[in-house]
Amino acid sequence: MKTTFKLKMIVAPAIFLCLSCAQETKQKEAVKEETQTVKLMTLDPGHFHAALVQKTMYPLVDSTIHVFAPKGPEVDDFLNKIEQYNSRDEHPTAWKVNTYLEDDYLNRMVTEKPGNVMVVAGKNSKKIDYILAAVKAGLNVYADKPLVINSDGFNKLKEAFKIAEEKGVLIYDIMTERFESTTMMQKKFSTLPSVFGDLVNGTAEEPAISKESVHHFYKYVSGKPLVRPSWFFDVNEEGEGIVDVTTHLVDLVQWEAFPGQIIDSSQIEMVKARRWPTVLSLKEFQDVTGMESYPDYLEKDIKEDGLNVYCNGEMTYKIKGKFAKVSVIWNYRAPEGTGDTHYSIMRGTKSNLIIKQGEEENYKPVLYVESKLGNDFEKTLKLAVQNEIAEEFPGTTVEKIEDGKWKIGIPDKFKIGHEAHFAQVTSNYLKYLESGKLPSWEVPNMLTKYYTTIAAYKKAKEN
Repeated sequence: MKTTFKLKMIVAPAIFLCLSCAQETKQKEAVKEETQTVKLMTLDPGHFHAALVQKTMYPLVDSTIHVFAPKGPEVDDFLNKIEQYNSRDEHPTAWKVNTYLEDDYLNRMVTEKPGNVMVVAGKNSKKIDYILAAVKAGLNVYADKPLVINSDGFNKLKEAFKIAEEKGVLIYDIMTERFESTTMMQKKFSTLPSVFGDLVNGTAEEPAISKESVHHFYKYVSGKPLVRPSWFFDVNEEGEGIVDVTTHLVDLVQWEAFPGQIIDSSQIEMVKARRWPTVLSLKEFQDVTGMESYPDYLEKDIKEDGLNVYCNGEMTYKIKGKFAKVSVIWNYRAPEGTGDTHYSIMRGTKSNLIIKQGEEENYKPVLYVESKLGNDFEKTLKLAVQNEIAEEFPGTTVEKIEDGKWKIGIPDKFKIGHEAHFAQVTSNYLKYLESGKLPSWEVPNMLTKYYTTIAAYKKAKEN
């Protein structure tokens, strides 16, 4: 009896301890579940940007993602990239994936709603209809650019934002270029009157702000050659270049030249716009898509010289009285050791802020400051870096290149690359979801941004 009593005395606390541990574990899991308020649903991932959102994990995001899509190579590529991120040696992710791969994928998503945020990156022709369906179902939207590629789409976008406001959900497009370090630095300098002065009004020939982006069809993503779907070369699906990549550049014009300001479409005046094709041979098309021949829907774009893709565009416009110019160019493949490039200039009354990414810069973006005040400007510039820039970008340096021109040295830790910018944008979006609102200027400026690209498309088509 004595022994039995002792055994009971030993076992009882152990049972209590186990129950206590189990209860504590449940409480921790409940707290964890409560903090992970964001559940992602990826819809019809036809573009590799959909996977880049998942290249990083986020504390507020549930580790299970739900994929709704038709069967095919595009969703297979997306799932392969997620598996690649999960199995990599350094900082592997731990995504669990639930898939629904049937033709009624959209209806299934908005009916079941296993998540509260739709992530969409794929055929631009379908994107606005996906967005409308999502907000009508009370879902938040996190979408790759562009949200719209024509006038009908723009009208639907206005309706979508109205419904989103009524439903209390957020629509947000993924503007990665706001996080590129030289662009951030260019913007920062433009806010310093001692260095930049004020943005000039400019002219159509010499705009106050200009941005040019050069891209390539053949490229590497996450260390592997990118296979593009054949529809990517159909402007009816992808949209012409003047409404696609220019979305980033128009966004940067607004974001840099008028930070925190609401811009209305009535403050946009399209001056001129043009469009032209990049011509691909069948061999080039085969290399980048893996297909043996052109699909029937591209027959309309095949000329004697090859496949004509209207992916290049340029626009000059006035925004709040300032002249701006935006252009995008697509080549087939970059020369060895190079890649996509960016050029930008902001003209101030005291200096010009210029981003170059050419051979002289080893094809890496570099910011230059070009004075309009002579060499005495150097002291002012260095003081600004010491007192203003260093707060946000510690370690920044100033190097004189020639009389009146200096190169800004940005520490490597701020140069994290295009793919990593997706995590930065996503983290921002998660903060907005947590607060339940976007900054007051974001929605009106998104609408104005797409008003601008569609106005340029109309103008270019007239020509």
